[in-house]
Amino acid sequence: MVVASYVSPGAVEAPRESSGTVQQVAGTVAQLVGRTLAGLGVGHVFGVVGSGNFEVTNALREAGVPFTAARHEGGAATMADAYARMSGRVGVVSTHQGCGLSNAVTGIGEAAKSRTPLIVLTADTQASAVRSNFKIDQDALARSVGAVSERIHSPATAVADTLRAFRTARNERRTVVLNLPLDVQSAPAPGQALAAHPAAVADAQPVRPAATSVRRLAHLINAAERPVFVAGRGARTAREELLELAAHAGALVATSAVANGLFHDEDFSLGISGGFSSPLSAELIQGADLIVGWGCALNMWTMRHGHLISDGTAVVQVDVEDSALGANRHVDLGVVGDAALTAADVLAELRTLQPDPAERYRTPRNAAAIAERSRWNDVETPDLSGGGRIDPRVLSRELDAILPAERIVSIDSGNFMGYPSTYLKVPDEFGFCFTQAFQSIGLGLSTAIGAALARPDRLPVLGAGDGGFLMGISELETAVRLGLPLVCIIYNDAGYGAEVHHFGAAHDGGSAVDLGTVTFPDTNIAAIARGFGADAVTVRGVADLEDVRAWVGARPSRPLVIDAKIASDGGAWWLAEAFKGH
Repeated sequence: MVVASYVSPGAVEAPRESSGTVQQVAGTVAQLVGRTLAGLGVGHVFGVVGSGNFEVTNALREAGVPFTAARHEGGAATMADAYARMSGRVGVVSTHQGCGLSNAVTGIGEAAKSRTPLIVLTADTQASAVRSNFKIDQDALARSVGAVSERIHSPATAVADTLRAFRTARNERRTVVLNLPLDVQSAPAPGQALAAHPAAVADAQPVRPAATSVRRLAHLINAAERPVFVAGRGARTAREELLELAAHAGALVATSAVANGLFHDEDFSLGISGGFSSPLSAELIQGADLIVGWGCALNMWTMRHGHLISDGTAVVQVDVEDSALGANRHVDLGVVGDAALTAADVLAELRTLQPDPAERYRTPRNAAAIAERSRWNDVETPDLSGGGRIDPRVLSRELDAILPAERIVSIDSGNFMGYPSTYLKVPDEFGFCFTQAFQSIGLGLSTAIGAALARPDRLPVLGAGDGGFLMGISELETAVRLGLPLVCIIYNDAGYGAEVHHFGAAHDGGSAVDLGTVTFPDTNIAAIARGFGADAVTVRGVADLEDVRAWVGARPSRPLVIDAKIASDGGAWWLAEAFKGH
């Protein structure tokens, strides 16, 4: 079901269709760069416009690329990151030189660490302006957070420089900072300069695995009794191939957090592997004698610092990059190859060893257990509600039932994050946006806005803590201005919960730990939200959620902020495990 009524008319400019024609471009180099990027098919531009990026941003707009003005460059970068992840198109961030770029660095770092195809289109001071207030080493700044630094070198090379940046972003899945020096971008475009044809950058070709690797993996699967497949972001286009292989191999399937939803409604899906796993899912993964990671880093979060891998369990990793294989833990076999192609080739080889599908880990007993207990919603927990505060698990479970199923859920970082990640069901792998590679709080609201613009057919939902939400709250005005029906669930514990629980629990006897640096007076977030023009409700118990139900029924074209005063859980289950690794 598509909740079309949740799309606010006029809130989002419709994506333009590229004519595919080659046009002569007059004007400046800035105009040439903007039109070239538009011709290549970038999806949406986000930014804060100043004198340095005014002309190139308007060139993109005039060429039909939708533009969203953010209130802070950090918000713009995160919106573009989320948009690119959820739309499958290259996103663009537009910033002023110097301080505009530096304001965006945390968002750029998150995108770079997540290998998001993104172009940061930033002005730069001219080489001769050695005393400029805006002068910083932008190339070094970009590289310091893992981005690729490129620049427009001259009017004559402007199109080639832009093509190179776009190719790197899209085909290599990299975040590229494309610097436009002020003197170069204001120069006249060459008389014969042409806007880029969409075919100017060929699609990246998927990597087919070597035959020897395919045979070795097929034999490992054939010999396994309890195989488990864990799919990551790199396998989001391989759903059907992986499910067909898993069915023949008798394997259970799971995902990393970033690929949550990939195996939605599959009978033998364990949900998220790692800190967010339900007790049953963790038990079944630990019981595996073969774990295959498909486009998955198999890092400390996905494997619970290795606790999900039992002694004697064989580990295989499939990735398109050789450098990723075994980067986080020992693997018995590393396969360089596209996840979909590898799964298809392995299935063909496995059928020569085992013509008929095998039951293996797909027993009737496991099927029944998975149906009954694989989701946290089905796990009985004590209700901690009381004293004007609601249990965060009860809150999340109730909201899962109230909110429409066609949703796109975005998550900020913090103690609370396991609740919306595990209790709010998503319809597929493009229903969950998890910007956690940099582990920065404060990105959630901007993430939700970018995701909403990528998927206007779904109700956008944000899960955030009070600290992170207040850190990025300026972008609530952006959501209101866009008319987004964004549901913001604020798990308000009046503090930085991760630190409160970690340092409070770490103290063993003696004098009390001073937590004054990470606790705050209770903030009326609902009142602040109304000041921005959003709807808001304060939730202290289940009865207060009736206001949310009424809002969903009315379907207004503005955000709803749920200021949920949550009870302490003594430290989220996933958080205690995470801190063990530090």
